[in-house]
Amino acid sequence: MAGRYFDEWTVGDKITHQPSRTVTETDNLMFSAMTHNMQPLHLDAEYAKASEFGQILVNSTFTFSLAVGLSISDTTVGTLIANLGFDKVVTPKPTFIGDTLTCSTEIMELRESKSRPNCGIVIFKHELTNQRGEIALSCLRTVLAKKKPA
Repeated sequence: MAGRYFDEWTVGDKITHQPSRTVTETDNLMFSAMTHNMQPLHLDAEYAKASEFGQILVNSTFTFSLAVGLSISDTTVGTLIANLGFDKVVTPKPTFIGDTLTCSTEIMELRESKSRPNCGIVIFKHELTNQRGEIALSCLRTVLAKKKPA
């Protein structure tokens, strides 16, 4: 499914993206290893078991990346010029191996680009919820998006 052009959005538009994604031990292990994040809470079952969580925590930067990845097919595939920034990234609930995460997006702001008349700036609010309905991650993503061709 192609992303939307700047002028196809309205502030307040909401989308629940599909598919959802169940996080595996391999996801967490590979992402942590590829990014050189050797935090034992992500990699060491015995260490994590002794923590307040009692189990391995999924690397929160994987969770963040998954939110963006799950959202792009409905938002920016083919219409993105650039990601301009990510703000207010919060992880109110931890993600554990086996959690199934669903991403939803709301359009928070739209504004014309001052320097590029064929583009606009979109601020998306992405939220990941787990199978218990808890918010695992929330963030704002600001993008420079193409306008619909004339």
